[in-house]
Amino acid sequence: MHTIKPILLTLTLVGALSGCGLLNAVPHYKLDIPQGNEITADKVSGLKEGMSRNQVRFLLGTPLLTDPFHSDRWDYVYSDAKGGKLQRHFVFTVFFEGDSLVRWQGDTLPAAPDTTLRMTSEPKKEDTDTFGSELNPGSPGTTKDVEVKPIIDKDF
Repeated sequence: MHTIKPILLTLTLVGALSGCGLLNAVPHYKLDIPQGNEITADKVSGLKEGMSRNQVRFLLGTPLLTDPFHSDRWDYVYSDAKGGKLQRHFVFTVFFEGDSLVRWQGDTLPAAPDTTLRMTSEPKKEDTDTFGSELNPGSPGTTKDVEVKPIIDKDF
């Protein structure tokens, strides 16, 4: 009877610990993690030789790597991991002489899509009697009297 308890305890412990290994076999969600500076082709098109470090920083952002041994070089690194695996890795480097940009090289992301809205036709002119018109009662030549009353909710 005394030998059965340690055997059962050992089997229970082994069974419980082996179950932990089974959990790792089940696939689990892994986050998509973009890291670094997104240097796009349209940003790079704004670079010009002779730009100052501040102008480059304004255009491209603060570099991910600044090497203390190569102070005239900034490295912009971007990587994108999907499902725990590295998908893309880009390195873009700018070179300075003193405070002036002299050259740049490396990989860029495609240009960002144009998300600006464009009007296809002229907006319709509104009548000056409508709400939100730009009628200025104090301006000379205004023929309409405008009375402004506060909105009061008496039930409040």
